[in-house]
Amino acid sequence: MAKVGIVMGSDSDMPIMAKAAEVLEQLGIDYEMTIISAHREPDVFFEYAKGAEARGFKVIIAGAGKAAHLPGMCAALFPMPVIGIPMKTSDLGGVDSLYSIVQMPSGIPVATVAINGGANAGILAAKILATSDDEILERLKKYSEDLKDQVVEKDARLQEVGYKAYMEK
Repeated sequence: MAKVGIVMGSDSDMPIMAKAAEVLEQLGIDYEMTIISAHREPDVFFEYAKGAEARGFKVIIAGAGKAAHLPGMCAALFPMPVIGIPMKTSDLGGVDSLYSIVQMPSGIPVATVAINGGANAGILAAKILATSDDEILERLKKYSEDLKDQVVEKDARLQEVGYKAYMEK
């Protein structure tokens, strides 16, 4: 059963939402990905958000651009954590999305990552799940160690070849 719901308002959000899915896959966490427009199909959206708990979701990751109501409406209907991903927009660079998601009224919080922060949304969902799942916690610790090792390897290469050769890759 999927523990994380990944929902987006448009398939144009897919490249960013895929980054959340990739992290969850790396960490062995089941998810379900869906495209639903809160504005264009409100009945379908309400059914999704109200039924998410019964389907076993513990966290929802919701990405949206422009007016970006999807994450906030998920948080209004789903009793567990919602992570919002503001999408970069051509009009205002995603600041509009960021403000729409982060400026929630009291009592309806949405954890919000950076504009186009799909990977961090996946990591945050995993960290939330890890508070009650030791296996996920151990996989997260290994993930963090792997990130550290990547930096160490990059620095070793820099020290070996110098910055000019490093930049040429």
